[in-house]
Amino acid sequence: MRVSLVTGGGRGIGRAIACSLAGPDTLVIVAGRTRSFLDSTALELEGLGGRALAVEMDVTSGASVERAIKEAGGVAAHIDVLVNNAGVGGGENIAGSDTARWRTTIETNLIGTYLVSRSVVPLMRTGGRIVNLSSVLGRFGVPGYTAYCASKHGVIGFTRALALELADQGITVNALCPGWVDTEMATQGMQIGAEAMGITVEAFRDKALGAVPIKRIIQPEEVAELVCFLASPTASAITGQTYNICGGQTMD
Repeated sequence: MRVSLVTGGGRGIGRAIACSLAGPDTLVIVAGRTRSFLDSTALELEGLGGRALAVEMDVTSGASVERAIKEAGGVAAHIDVLVNNAGVGGGENIAGSDTARWRTTIETNLIGTYLVSRSVVPLMRTGGRIVNLSSVLGRFGVPGYTAYCASKHGVIGFTRALALELADQGITVNALCPGWVDTEMATQGMQIGAEAMGITVEAFRDKALGAVPIKRIIQPEEVAELVCFLASPTASAITGQTYNICGGQTMD
């Protein structure tokens, strides 16, 4: 049985990834903070023909991560695929910024990726796959997003180092950098941007997507398909790489 763990798996990109990894002879563990979202996702996964387990996990807490992995270990002795998807968005100018909010962003997006990986790696076997979700803001800077950009740049550095560390174990580690994806987080980001610019959300959306060469928002399922490829046996020679899925926003 192939066992996958997806953090932030209750909704958005995480839910789409969990569904893409589900199917006969699979167990997909969805982890997150909101039980209702997790249970809903787990029910959908079971409808796809596989097994599912919902575990509550706060990725910023080492104790919470360890409890969740222990719970998962009671059902599966190994984990084949880890997708570090849990994250938070938002931004603010650095002058007068909230230090606690800055720390929360770093702790969720970057330290959370470390804490979950640290707990899962001992459960992985040769052929294991780790996919970390960064962002196009891990490729370039945006004014007012110092914490988010720092955290997502950090995920890429973490990915490269861990890939080298685990190469001799036959475990690959790669990262994805999505652009605007059709999720609740993107909607909130557009609302914040619209308020900051003093324009409507619709006007901000048009402006934001107008800057994307393909002129449209990305669907969560498109990100999920790329995760599935990197988690597959076909991708065994790919490690330490970062893939943009951003409609051409960046080509670095």
